[in-house]
Amino acid sequence: MVPLSVLDLVPVKAGHTPGEALRESLDLIRRVEGMGYRRYWVAEHHNMVGIASAATSVVIGHLAQGSQTIRVGSGGIMLPNHSPLLIAEQFGTLESLFPGRIDLGLGRAPGTDKATLRALRRHGSEAEDFPQDVRELQSLLAPVKPGQTVQAVPGAGTQVPLWILGSSLYGAHLAAEMGLPYAFASHFAPQACLAALKIYRSQFKPSTQLSKPYAMVGINAVAAESRKEARRLFTSLQQAFVHLFRGNRGYCAPPIEDIEAYWAPEERAQVNRMLEYSIVGDREDIAIGLGEILERTRADELMVSSHICHHPSRVASYALLAEVAESIMP
Repeated sequence: MVPLSVLDLVPVKAGHTPGEALRESLDLIRRVEGMGYRRYWVAEHHNMVGIASAATSVVIGHLAQGSQTIRVGSGGIMLPNHSPLLIAEQFGTLESLFPGRIDLGLGRAPGTDKATLRALRRHGSEAEDFPQDVRELQSLLAPVKPGQTVQAVPGAGTQVPLWILGSSLYGAHLAAEMGLPYAFASHFAPQACLAALKIYRSQFKPSTQLSKPYAMVGINAVAAESRKEARRLFTSLQQAFVHLFRGNRGYCAPPIEDIEAYWAPEERAQVNRMLEYSIVGDREDIAIGLGEILERTRADELMVSSHICHHPSRVASYALLAEVAESIMP
């Protein structure tokens, strides 16, 4: 069976607090752990009132402490925002606390706007150093070498597994060159997905971490017992993308009955392009959608984002997806 994993943006709803969102995420990880999901990732986003995972390593510790066996990690840490040493120390600490359960997914984008980038004391040019920073981070997590003057404590020798994340061809080349697992963000940037996977697989060089290519593909999934209800719940994600186009990064929006009355034709077209890798519907729809995406991508693993504001419906969506996946991918 192709493993399923969870990408949680820790959504904050209007009228609610980040604390409530974090507690719901803790409940969700405990539930999906019992459903058989392999890993649970959170992402670094800054200055977004609807996302509570900005302090990503802290959130990972919160989630790992509240779960037992599921892998917990970043999808991802935006490495240009940090020094490799600090990330090595943070994730070395997490690995020391939760051995064998921590993943470190690395992204090259800043994950925020220019004004917030300045508030982070970064300039944007740091992204040019991404390959060198990944290698430095890798060396800091490796066993200490004779004469090494700077060590990550904790961190050195923990060899936390690194992943390269991408939404373009850049990350595919780097992941292949470094022999690292690769996760493509097709849940919001699907256009280059197949080309990136082809590059990654064809150019992959084995490494001490990974002997053959391992590709994860991001998808959106909203599952419900009825097709109508799933489509209604999906409007929360559709609204979120419209908000981005309109410059309004707000809270997680409750679903609406008529999305067609909400967006303009050009917004609809753009949202549909960006959400191409989305599976929405009842059991039959989910089974068909999973089969089509796996046939198209030959993914080794699917990372599932279910942007549903009503927490019980989000839990139910992941449960139904896991049931369907098990029935079609024994």
